[in-house]
Amino acid sequence: MGSYDTNPFAEDDVNPFADGTSRGKASGKHGGGAFYTTNPGSVGAGSSKLSPLPHEPYDRGATVDIPLDSSKDLKAREKELQAREAELKRREQELKRKEDAISRAGIIIEEKNWPPFFPIIHHDIANEIPIHLQRIQYVAFTTWLGLILCLLWNIVAVTIAWIKGEVAPPIIFKGKSLTGILPAMEVLTYNTFVGIFYFIGFGFFALESLLSIWVIQQVYMYFRGSGKAAEMKREAARRTMMSAL
Repeated sequence: MGSYDTNPFAEDDVNPFADGTSRGKASGKHGGGAFYTTNPGSVGAGSSKLSPLPHEPYDRGATVDIPLDSSKDLKAREKELQAREAELKRREQELKRKEDAISRAGIIIEEKNWPPFFPIIHHDIANEIPIHLQRIQYVAFTTWLGLILCLLWNIVAVTIAWIKGEVAPPIIFKGKSLTGILPAMEVLTYNTFVGIFYFIGFGFFALESLLSIWVIQQVYMYFRGSGKAAEMKREAARRTMMSAL
């Protein structure tokens, strides 16, 4: 009981610079542990130390080998690129030659941009028509669209009347093949549904006629009443002379 240690976890004061006798004594006082040995003298001083791992060699100039195409493949690709470049130059020269020929012939190629979902005509009033004439041009374009609407509605109305058995197979400008006021009144007497379609068609044609008359009147007043016809003739003659020069 006299050798009982009050604190088994306390560290002993060991001087690492003391001689071997002191170390032996200090180790003799050690209470145990993973590295405790009963015969400290059997372990040499040199073998008691762990040797460090050897350093891996590091070369700053080391390179990573990346497989590259052979010189033969590079030359083949270079020839292919040169052939493509020559073909593009040839096509560019051919296109320029055609554009020059068209320009000398006085042909103007206009890009089709209307309607946007399926362009079939060129339409750019805002950029190609003078501001003071844009209103007339817009109304004229509206009358063109209105005429298409009137004809489509006429086809629908006459087709419905045909299906209902009110008219015979329509013949152009005969019978009830046009949705005018007289056919509308006649059809309305025995079929209200078909008569309504005819009256709507008559309204479309009446509105289209009024707008078209207004556009014709405005164009006549502009070109005839103000002398613009003569001015346009002079402008055309001037452009012809400039083109010849």
